[in-house]
Amino acid sequence: MVKEQESVNYPKPMSFWAMVFWTGLFGGIFWGTVGFFAYYFNFTEIRPNVILEPWVLGDWKHGWLGTVISIILMGVFSVVAAFIYYAVLKKFKGFWFGIGYGIVLFLLVFFILNPLFPGMKPFNDLNMDTIITSFCLYILYGIFIGYSINYEYQINNVQEKEAST
Repeated sequence: MVKEQESVNYPKPMSFWAMVFWTGLFGGIFWGTVGFFAYYFNFTEIRPNVILEPWVLGDWKHGWLGTVISIILMGVFSVVAAFIYYAVLKKFKGFWFGIGYGIVLFLLVFFILNPLFPGMKPFNDLNMDTIITSFCLYILYGIFIGYSINYEYQINNVQEKEAST
């Protein structure tokens, strides 16, 4: 007896653009939540809510609703950061570029964008725990974004090469 070949319908893989979007959104929400727990357990003096302070009026931004909206907003900004990484660094292999990207983001937020956030002290006035914790979180975020995007980019290249042969 000859078995008929069963047709297997696998779902189509996510487009690369969609993967970058979801990686950025998840990365921002996840690492924003980790940042909130770092604040809650006194590893840092910077709350996620600091992101709302320049644009939102009212005391609600300092409560739990402000925290949730801040973390979601971090996810949205993270999508932009993920697409920037995709545009500039997707071809580079290894996690070192993700570490570098995290350091660049840290420097951008703490030195260039710092005046936008009135709830964030100037860099020289922050305590060492805050600086070290924030630096490490940005590095881990950069590795997450960088490695995820680079891995998918490399896999897509291999699949395209196999399909063309």
